[in-house]
Amino acid sequence: MPKLAANLTMLFTEYPLADRFGRAAANGFGGVEVLFPYELRVNEITELLRDNHLDLVLFNLPAGDWNAGDRGIAASPDRVKEFRNGVDLAVTYAEALKPRRVNCLVGKTDNPLESRRTMLENIVYAADALETAGVKMTIEPVNTHDVPGFAIADTAAALSVLAEVEHPNVGLQFDVYHSLRMGEDPFAIIAEHGKNMDHIQIADFPGRHQPGTGEIDFQRLFTTIDDSGYPGWVSLEYIPEGHTEDGFALLRELGYLSTSVESTD
Repeated sequence: MPKLAANLTMLFTEYPLADRFGRAAANGFGGVEVLFPYELRVNEITELLRDNHLDLVLFNLPAGDWNAGDRGIAASPDRVKEFRNGVDLAVTYAEALKPRRVNCLVGKTDNPLESRRTMLENIVYAADALETAGVKMTIEPVNTHDVPGFAIADTAAALSVLAEVEHPNVGLQFDVYHSLRMGEDPFAIIAEHGKNMDHIQIADFPGRHQPGTGEIDFQRLFTTIDDSGYPGWVSLEYIPEGHTEDGFALLRELGYLSTSVESTD
């Protein structure tokens, strides 16, 4: 049975970030991920994880100016210094927090051929740095409908990058929503590559909302993940439709979350 984690950047946004750890635990999650934990101090995150008995499953390297539209800067030849400063910050957090994975969003490019060398060099640089912290790095395909120009758009592109860098500390982060958005068959991809994946994220499709709001057969999806031999966490990374805590009904019905909610008082 897959171990479910909650993405605290996208879920429980009714609460301040620090309060979302407790809400995740109260709703039966054993793991959490945060896109960018850097707004909280390391000591604060450590205490929140400890007090709520949570594993930190994943966070991202700094990804540039998110509000201005950046979705990573590893593929930007003119921002190498900024990228590597971000890696240094992420390593500081990783050394203290020991997340299961740290993800590198490579970002957008309007010239894939020109930016590829920079992207590959930055991936290797970050993977080397995180290896010293004992944490494995992932790269993630992001669909180019939602993020036009993203430098790694689909699973084939990600596998190509992994084959080219041949780095033991770089693995694949696979997002079912992004895969479907690019017209892929995520069930077939997981069946073939699941045992070698390093992280999986899910959302229903279309809409990128909670399970039960779209077309995905989640019982089949979880069975496919189990049968593939995938050993890691499965994170809920979606935009809740309505109040976050009203959106877990299908997961509770299928037995992947407890049917009771604990008080955080």
